[in-house]
Amino acid sequence: MKDLRVPPGPGLPSGLVVPDIELVERFSRSPGPGGQSVNTSDSRVELEYDVRSASTLTETQRALALRRWPDGVVVIAASEHRSQHRNRVAARERLAALLREALAPPPPPRRATRPTRGSKERRLQAKKERGQTKALRGRVTD
Repeated sequence: MKDLRVPPGPGLPSGLVVPDIELVERFSRSPGPGGQSVNTSDSRVELEYDVRSASTLTETQRALALRRWPDGVVVIAASEHRSQHRNRVAARERLAALLREALAPPPPPRRATRPTRGSKERRLQAKKERGQTKALRGRVTD
């Protein structure tokens, strides 16, 4: 196939192009649907990408990816479609999504805030009103 293009996003301002030579594809028989050709065609696809020897990743990106995949190899299996070509496309799309997610910077840490005095008073007033409503329930006596 062609090179894998990862679209721009957080952590990848200009996107990423993974050369086809760095991707290893293996084919096997799929356990899923297939009709008459279910036992004869190798439609399952395993896509393998070695992060440690990737030429397109910077050292920072490689460190982020190795934090996600400590062994350095990403393996994706696709067998949801009946045709080998569609499974190849699905595996490549999944790899691109995983790379975008792994190379995105972590979200900023949460800053703890305290509730305002007005929000505390509104909460307590609502609790009092709810309690009064519940207190009115019960048996009616003359």
